[in-house]
Amino acid sequence: MSKYFSAFLFIALSLGAVAAATPVTITPVTAQHGMVVAAHPQAAEAGLSVLRAGGNAIDAAVATSLAVGVAEPYGSGLGGKLMLLYYEAKSGKTYVVDGMDAAGSLDVESYKKRPTEDRSYGYGSVCVPGLAAGLWAAHQKWGVKPWATTVQPAIALARSGFRILPKSREFFEESEKKLHRGDTEIARLYLPNGQLPRVGALLPNEDLARTMELFARHGRDGFYRGPVAAAIVNAAQQGGGVLTLDDFARYEARLTPPLSLDFRGYRILAAPPPAQGPALFLTIMKVLEDEMFGGGPLRTPANLDRIGRVLRVVAPRVSRSVGDAANSRVLVEQLFAPDSIREIRAQAYSPKPAGLTAVFPDDNPFYESPLAATTHFLVADSAGNIVCATQSQSLHFGAGVVPPGTGIVMNDSMSNFAYTGPGGVNYVAPGQRPRSTISPSIVVRDGRPVFALGIPGASRIPTAMLQVLLDRLTLNRPLAAAIGDTRMHFVPALNATDPATIEGELTFPAADAAALVKLGWKVVLPEEPGRGRHFGGLNAIEFNADGTLTGYADTRRTNVAVGY
Repeated sequence: MSKYFSAFLFIALSLGAVAAATPVTITPVTAQHGMVVAAHPQAAEAGLSVLRAGGNAIDAAVATSLAVGVAEPYGSGLGGKLMLLYYEAKSGKTYVVDGMDAAGSLDVESYKKRPTEDRSYGYGSVCVPGLAAGLWAAHQKWGVKPWATTVQPAIALARSGFRILPKSREFFEESEKKLHRGDTEIARLYLPNGQLPRVGALLPNEDLARTMELFARHGRDGFYRGPVAAAIVNAAQQGGGVLTLDDFARYEARLTPPLSLDFRGYRILAAPPPAQGPALFLTIMKVLEDEMFGGGPLRTPANLDRIGRVLRVVAPRVSRSVGDAANSRVLVEQLFAPDSIREIRAQAYSPKPAGLTAVFPDDNPFYESPLAATTHFLVADSAGNIVCATQSQSLHFGAGVVPPGTGIVMNDSMSNFAYTGPGGVNYVAPGQRPRSTISPSIVVRDGRPVFALGIPGASRIPTAMLQVLLDRLTLNRPLAAAIGDTRMHFVPALNATDPATIEGELTFPAADAAALVKLGWKVVLPEEPGRGRHFGGLNAIEFNADGTLTGYADTRRTNVAVGY
């Protein structure tokens, strides 16, 4: 081989390596026995400590969930909701624990007359939180360690304080107006000395530690009955809320089967209604199942246009199908049916499509705030059990209120209901659970788990899941590359005069953006890759043939993967 050809080969390989690099670097972490991927290093370590002490995936999930709620008070916690998938290794079955928030004892007609802002801020926007009941139900069925033991790491973290990371500080800063808005308790806890917490500081929450001690001592009743429930209900009633002690006492988490979809030899198991994210991306995937996308990459103008045209047909159908209604699962499964898929494909690929306009109810998920607060974590143990869980308070810092003495940031999930079209699947009603885009999912093949994944990010959750799943299952890209590549999002137009929008990170090429504009799309690139404000951090665990576990923590947020 001549030195000139060697030099050429070296340059070509180097350029290929650069071309193959992704904008956001995802560093896999592989372990033999157990793995936790979560949104803050201290929370991940809390879960790992329970695994090391002999706890199973459910035990470690309780510790991780509660510790994340301490360390990401803007994202999730005891004041919010939970959707948890559990793969039980010994049976090979996957279960769903639905701990979604539920509306209180409201009079619908009176509530609808309130200002729209009351649905997203203050006690009037607060639902009965479901996370505590979800964790308790999961532990009662599958946990092996004493309940109090699994809660203890989060108590210790709340008492000693979680560390403010650079991205944590950014989320505090983006919510500064809400923290200053008028609730003295949330300001006292999260604006020390009236200022945003500095990077590196420890921020304790003694009130939350005492609340979790009651939860540890009394289990479910430590939250839904007794002094904690009384404090929340009292604050809510004084602040114009609709919650009662009976609402709390009657709340129960639900144990349900997952949605499932077969795709190219894999089976995708995902959260069922009232989660609507999976209904969206699974239907789109089924429509696109036979597409080759030109052999890749996925994010070419032609491929994005193709995906977007399918999405604009599917999205309104999903919005009309998903809610906390008895027939919602059936409606979603009908979307997956062959005749439905053929109809969607024909409409999406029509030579003369009916424009890029979509008709949604008034709770259109594509126009949620980019700051919607959610977090996703995963746990896998040495026996092969898996927890894949997404939890949220809806918007950052939820309703912006903390009931005195509890340390709990409350959700604003009333904002997720529909308030027009009585009889619709997501129409507001007492005790109903508003839908959400959260999308925890597990992929199996021949009955064995291949990987599990999930992400925060409001309306950008299902479109991120769609991209990573298509990259991995259709184009065979490694998960690290699929997660780290330029993130895109589709926003259908709401009227015939405006173009539909494709959003992306700034690494999306200008020439490709111009090509999309020629195809009829508006293109918006709102942030640099990896910042994580618009595009959330997708976490995953892959289950390798040799029995090892590989964790993927998306650095768009404060995520970390730890194992042993």
